[in-house]
Amino acid sequence: MSIELKDVAFAYDEASPVLSGLNMSIAPGERVAIVGQNGAGKTTTVKLMNGLLKPTSGSVLVNGTDTSKMTNAKMAQTVAYVFQNPDDQLFQSDVYSELAYIPKYLKWGKQDTEQRLERAISMTGIRPFVDDNPADLPFAIKKFVAIAAVLVPRVDFVILDEPTAGLDGRGLEILQRMLDRLHEDGIGVITITHDMRFVADSFDRVIAMAHGKIQADGTPGEVFARDDVLAECRLQRPTAARIARELGLGNHLGIEEIAAAMIAKK
Repeated sequence: MSIELKDVAFAYDEASPVLSGLNMSIAPGERVAIVGQNGAGKTTTVKLMNGLLKPTSGSVLVNGTDTSKMTNAKMAQTVAYVFQNPDDQLFQSDVYSELAYIPKYLKWGKQDTEQRLERAISMTGIRPFVDDNPADLPFAIKKFVAIAAVLVPRVDFVILDEPTAGLDGRGLEILQRMLDRLHEDGIGVITITHDMRFVADSFDRVIAMAHGKIQADGTPGEVFARDDVLAECRLQRPTAARIARELGLGNHLGIEEIAAAMIAKK
C-alpha cells in the first residue's frame, strides 16, 4: 500500500501551471508534513492524493490503482481528507448522525457501525458532544468531529489541513495522542501546515515545496538544517532550533536535545 505521484503536473489553465514534475511516494504508517508558503502547491498536491483533483499529466496511484479510475466516494474510504475549516465538512444536525452518515449510506451492520464509531469517538475525545449540534460547538471540537467522521471507515491514509489552527494546549494533546494511535494502527498521516513546531515534534518526514516543486524531502533535522531550502520556501526554523543555533549548539529541534547539548558542552 502506498500513495505514489509519478511525474505529476497540474494546471487550472494552460497559462497558470501549479505543479510540475512532482514525484513522491508515501508508505503506510508514515507521518509526512508538506510545508511551504501559500501558493507553493501544497493543497493541490494533497487534493491529488485523494482524487479531489486529477493530474493534468503524470499519474497518481493509491495502493497501485490510478486515481483517475476511482470515484471520489471510493477514494474517501482509502485516503481521508480533513479540511482546515470543519464547517466545510459538517452537515448533520447532531454529532452522532455525522459519524453514522457513511455507515448508513453504505448499509453497514449495526455491530460493525458501533465498533467503528466507538473507535473514532475514543480516538478524538468527542464523547461528551455526541448528542450536540456541530454548529453549536467550539471551533476546536468541530475539528475533532470532522476528523472522527473520516476515521469511521478503515482508511489507509489521513490528510490533515492545518490541524493545529485554533487548538489550545488540551486540543494539541488530544491531537498528538490521536497521531500516535493512527501510527500504531499503520495509518499514514499527511499534513499541510505552517506550524513548524508541530512538524518538528510530530513528524518523521518533511517535504518542503516552492513554486510547485519539491525543494527538499527528508527528516525534520535534515530539512531545517538547510538555509537554502528555508530561504527558497520562505520558512522559519522552529523556535527551539533557532535558539540552538544562536547558542552555537547545532541543529537540535527539541528542548531536551538542547539541554543535553548544553550539558555536554560544559
